[in-house]
Amino acid sequence: MKGRGRFVDTRPLRGSRPFRDLWIGSAASQLGSQIATVAVLAQVWELTGSPVGTGAIGLVSGLATLLFGLLGGTLADTLDRRTVVRAATGGQLLAAAGLFAQALADNRNVLLLLALVAAGTACGALGAPARRTFPVRLLPADQVAAGLALANISFQAAMLTGPALAGLIIAGWDLPAAYAAQAVAVAISALALIRLPPMRPEGPATARGRRKPQRGGWAIVLRRPTLWGVMATDLSATLLAMPIALFPLVNEARFGGDPRTLGLFLSAVAVGGITAGLLSGTVTRRRGAGRVQLIAAGVWGLALAGFGLAGPLWLALGCLAMAGAADTVSVVTRSALVQLETPDAYRGRVSSVEHVIGVAGPELGNFRGGLVASATSAPFALVAGGLSATLAIAVVAAMNAPLRAYRTPAPAPPATEPQPSSTESAAAQA
Repeated sequence: MKGRGRFVDTRPLRGSRPFRDLWIGSAASQLGSQIATVAVLAQVWELTGSPVGTGAIGLVSGLATLLFGLLGGTLADTLDRRTVVRAATGGQLLAAAGLFAQALADNRNVLLLLALVAAGTACGALGAPARRTFPVRLLPADQVAAGLALANISFQAAMLTGPALAGLIIAGWDLPAAYAAQAVAVAISALALIRLPPMRPEGPATARGRRKPQRGGWAIVLRRPTLWGVMATDLSATLLAMPIALFPLVNEARFGGDPRTLGLFLSAVAVGGITAGLLSGTVTRRRGAGRVQLIAAGVWGLALAGFGLAGPLWLALGCLAMAGAADTVSVVTRSALVQLETPDAYRGRVSSVEHVIGVAGPELGNFRGGLVASATSAPFALVAGGLSATLAIAVVAAMNAPLRAYRTPAPAPPATEPQPSSTESAAAQA
């Protein structure tokens, strides 16, 4: 029994049918998103043959996230969050259907394609803050981190398998089939929301039953040391040490530009993340979430500095796997802390800030890494970025005693009243 605590904690899947539905739907949506990402990249390259064209995908996606993510946080603290997510998922389904239709019609207008990508991203950003609040409402406090770890496992699995699956679909049946697969995945996600309970924000309401948010998410975050601490830690890690944009340069300089090696870089990060997820019971049962996140983020920076110095391929892949594992631990502990430390009345707006930082930080970090590498070299950019990130995280840790001392809630004590029999429990769950 003792050893089982080291492995993935499946209590949320076993004990909560609504969470299980949410997890299945989210896993399907993430897989569809990875398939669509490859399909859009392939189609834009086919239409433009230009890195500026493929770069425009990130630009429109980033702008849509920034514009609609914060709005989604306000909606999540004003309306029933289940309703917000249902509506946003419906919009994503329409955008996915549009992508399928334009590919089937052999669209040659890249602006139409980018507009559909922006529309789907905007709908996802509108629903993301509300969706992030679901685990803390569906699970006991001591299982929230475990639920987030399970969600991260499905995300890492989608990252690992989605691009390869997209390549097989496009090679065998062309772009319309890939977009159709995405549409089916989003439809599964929408169906999974049917049995979720209503989730109105908790707290005082107006006479009409709607809340009036008084402060924006940024103001709430800055007032709580634990919240600004975890987000500053995440921003330091991604802004200063994001490596993805440097992978082609490292591959070209050290490994002859072999595309198979480039694919291994991405796979190594995902393998590390999945491994950490499968062993996440070691982390999710620890109550010192703030300290765990700080350590994990520091390991991320050091591992990427090691990747910049690594000569043999096996060592480079090992450093990337370690970085992926550290990233998973950091993301799970950060997300659990944010949801548990934020009053429910503000969770939507705070989740929108977390979502924007989680999207914009890596994008800006990749841009920063590219600029530094163009002026120096990819290894220098990786080493300097990794060490700078670790130093910045150490500064956050030194300045933020509440984050270092933060402990997640203890498991609820067993009820003192007589417990129902196993037959009665099974009947109640049915």
